[in-house]
Amino acid sequence: MSQPDFQKMSQKDLRAYVLDHRDDQDAFYAYIDKLNAEAQWVEMPPLQSVEDLDQYPEFVERMCDRPQQNDSSP
Repeated sequence: MSQPDFQKMSQKDLRAYVLDHRDDQDAFYAYIDKLNAEAQWVEMPPLQSVEDLDQYPEFVERMCDRPQQNDSSP
């Protein structure tokens, strides 16, 4: 059986593939590479308390705007 073209797969499809084929290291690394390439990270230092979040409104805004993910669903 030939391996799918991970570069052409969407992030969502690749995630589903990785979850279905947990032993496929090539798929895992392709998924991580895609996450890094498409990421829109908000970088911040470790927090000392919940109140420290007030200093990072862009992070709080992104967390509030994104839909809740359920790790058990593909």
